[in-house]
Amino acid sequence: MYNRLKNQSSPYLLQHASNPVDWYPWGDEAFERARLEDKPVFVSIGYSTCHWCHVMAHESFEDPEIADILNRYFISVKVDREERPDVDSVYMEVCQAFTGSGGWPLSVFLTAEQKPFFAGTYFPPVSRYGMAGFRELLLGIAEAWRQRREALLESAERQLASLLHPEPASDKEIDQGLPKLAAEQLSQSFDCEYGGFGREPKFPMPHNLLFLTLYSLLHDDGAAFSQVKQTLEAMRRGGIFDQLGGGFSRYSTDRYFLVPHFEKMLYDNALLIVAYCAAYRLSGEAWLLDTAERTAEYVFREMTGREGEFFSAQDADSEGEEGKFYVWSREEICGLLGRERGERFCAYFGVTKEGNFEGRNILHLRNGRPVAGEWGAERKALLAYRTSRAKLHLDDKVLTSWNALMICAMTVLYRTTGVESYLNAARRAETFLRERLSDGAILYVSRRGDTRSVKGFLDEYANTALACLCLYGATGEQPYLERAERCCAEAERQFADEGSGGYFLCGRENDRLVKRPKETYDGAIPSGNSVMALCLVRLAQLTENEKYRQAAERQLAFLSSQAKSYPAAHCVFLIAELLHLEPPQKITAVLSGADRKEELLPLLPLLADVEILEAPAGAYRLLNGRTTYYVCRGRRCLPPTNEKPFAK
Repeated sequence: MYNRLKNQSSPYLLQHASNPVDWYPWGDEAFERARLEDKPVFVSIGYSTCHWCHVMAHESFEDPEIADILNRYFISVKVDREERPDVDSVYMEVCQAFTGSGGWPLSVFLTAEQKPFFAGTYFPPVSRYGMAGFRELLLGIAEAWRQRREALLESAERQLASLLHPEPASDKEIDQGLPKLAAEQLSQSFDCEYGGFGREPKFPMPHNLLFLTLYSLLHDDGAAFSQVKQTLEAMRRGGIFDQLGGGFSRYSTDRYFLVPHFEKMLYDNALLIVAYCAAYRLSGEAWLLDTAERTAEYVFREMTGREGEFFSAQDADSEGEEGKFYVWSREEICGLLGRERGERFCAYFGVTKEGNFEGRNILHLRNGRPVAGEWGAERKALLAYRTSRAKLHLDDKVLTSWNALMICAMTVLYRTTGVESYLNAARRAETFLRERLSDGAILYVSRRGDTRSVKGFLDEYANTALACLCLYGATGEQPYLERAERCCAEAERQFADEGSGGYFLCGRENDRLVKRPKETYDGAIPSGNSVMALCLVRLAQLTENEKYRQAAERQLAFLSSQAKSYPAAHCVFLIAELLHLEPPQKITAVLSGADRKEELLPLLPLLADVEILEAPAGAYRLLNGRTTYYVCRGRRCLPPTNEKPFAK
């Protein structure tokens, strides 16, 4: 027996298609039925690799008694937060107002007019551990809807009023003191003992690490880069990094980066590739680049489709247990590798008889062993066995904004290594987005199989523009720059707030909700507003077009007003500001016959606008018959030289 989700393409919605709950997808049909039947609406928001979403589904949504209560007294709506970030953004703000925190599964109760009157996250089926039971909650709300509806409606109006609070006026000037203040705030929360920021749980937050890397380079701040390196090393050594298969899990449940929440997300791995490459370019330490490349290997092996598209996520659970796929016993390893070799491997990767995770072992290098040890054959053997013993659920929908971030990562890897396969991967993914997830200037959020989801939000346009700018920086090919310009123009048309500044998350092509959210802080993923600032700054520098300079300065001033209370939560905006204040140098390299582009590229600064000419052209000539570099900094050009520019 299937419900109304059976024809959806979202893996998350399809996971609930056989529930006894009479689910609707988000849309007019559900709210119209709620009006006709005079019922409240229960909205459940999650995603397909969310562990606690699975738990609540098994405990409550598969339970016939709870399903009967939902079907009798409510209209129930399922939402994939990755396909509908607009719905998630609006009602996550409500949940945070009700409870002081948020997360998934997100559980919200609305009127037929989409006005929220109660919200929470996970609820157990019956009351326990001080948590309200979902069954009792449903019956209580149903009773209140019949007997005390005025109180619920008053709550809905109060929540709506708080959602629609007036926005403070935007600053007129860019606050140049924010980067320094953000670096100080991050330093104050830095865990000097174990790396990372704050206490557990610890999220990678690679954009914060990228900001600190850039800040340390521009301000010669060794302490800031020391925090970056210690954090990157702690993650590389911990269980948050898959020591066998590469790639990073979503976050660490402890201070030590040892025990992760085992799901792997595309966006984390994209941004971490960039962070490790940037740190490698600054320090030259090989383990940093090794980590980035092993993460890329994981993405190619597990997360890449036949046409070069990148999938969204891998689940934490297998056979009903979180992390079971990744953990090992000592005897299991020794049985596969042989006693002597197995015991040496176990000693190296911290495997004990007692285990470090529910009696079994997460492989790690927190014991101080060298990161780049000679264990390639052993890792390959254990990885092959691990793959055969279980299969992780793969969320194989293709998200435009997350693919765009991985395109950026692949171009950075290419510019760091000169390895053509990384550039080819970026090109193929961009072609997929252009051919399968756009309709002229209009972008779409996701695709699975032959089905596209809804029209794109701000993040789709901002991240796609950034991906095209990265490809232009790696290739110098004009069509990529032109597509970046078109994406920014469409973002301006659809999402710009001409009154208060910045950009709304949803725009002219999207559904109307009770509020148009405008996100400015960087969570697990950089906000669309921050990425737009970065794109406009780079377009101004690359094109020298005055309209982009003015637009960039308006956006930087707007974000200055948003970030002033806690700038450390706006690190991608701060990257854009630093690049605006200190533009990258421009390098034109004219190759002699003795040098090849792929060999030269990793020797040139990553933070530079690089053009490589295969032969002399126009005013660009060879000096002394050798490869020649023409370097401009700011508005000042230096004499041509045969000396390579400093490669950072």
